[in-house]
Amino acid sequence: MGRILTEVCAENINSAIIAEKSGADRIELCQGLSEGGLTPSPAMIKWCSDNLKLGVMVLIRPRGGDFLYNENEFDLIKSDVLYCREQGADGVVVGFLDKDGNVDRERLKVIVDLAGDMEVVFHRAFDRCRDWEQSLEDIINCGCNRILTSGLYDTAYEGRFLLKKIIEKASDRIAILVGSGIVPDNIEEIFDVTGFQELHFSAKKLTESKMNFFGEKIRPIKGHIESSAEEIAQILEICATLKK
Repeated sequence: MGRILTEVCAENINSAIIAEKSGADRIELCQGLSEGGLTPSPAMIKWCSDNLKLGVMVLIRPRGGDFLYNENEFDLIKSDVLYCREQGADGVVVGFLDKDGNVDRERLKVIVDLAGDMEVVFHRAFDRCRDWEQSLEDIINCGCNRILTSGLYDTAYEGRFLLKKIIEKASDRIAILVGSGIVPDNIEEIFDVTGFQELHFSAKKLTESKMNFFGEKIRPIKGHIESSAEEIAQILEICATLKK
C-alpha cells in the first residue's frame, strides 16, 4: 500500500493556503460549511486554481438541504462545472439522488461528460442512498473517480465497519475517500478497521479577530473559522505512521 492521501475541506482562501503549506495533497474548496458546504465564489475558484500547487477539488452545490435538484438548480450546477473546467481546477465534487434515494445516473453522467479531464467525486449524498451497493455500482459505471463517504453514518468513526465493506467492494475500481468527524484521536482506530487509503478532514479552529473596535451596541465578532496548521500537521504525521 502506498502512502495515505490527505484532503482538507477548505471553506476560505486562508484555509486553502494553510492546507498547501502544511503538506496536504488536495483541498475540497467550498463555502458555507454551516450549510454542509456550498459552491465557492468564482473569484476563489480562480485564485486557488491559479496560485496553488496542491489538487483543487471544487464542491458544486447550489444550496443546502437535500440532493434532489430542480432544472434551474441543475443548470447552475452545469455552468459551475464548466467554469471550473475553464479555470483549470483539478476536479469537481457533486452528488445527485432521486426522490427515492437512488443515484440520479442520468444527471451524474451529464456532469462526468461536462467535466472532461477533471476528476469527478461523488460526495456524501452517497451516505443518504437507499442501497449502497447499487449506488456504488451506479457511481462507478457513470465514470466517477472517487466517493467521499462516512459509511452512511454521521461520522466515519460510527460508520467504520460499513466503510470497511464499502472499501472492499470498491476494490481498485474507484477510490474511497473517508471523511466526517475525523480528528487525530480517532484516525488510528478507523484505519485499523477500514485500512483506508484516502482521508478527508477540515481541522477547523476559531481564529480570533484582530479588530480593536466592533461597534458599541452590537454583539462583537469573536473571529472566524480556519483550518489549523497544527492539526493538519498532526493528522499528516499520524497518517505517515499507518501501515496495513
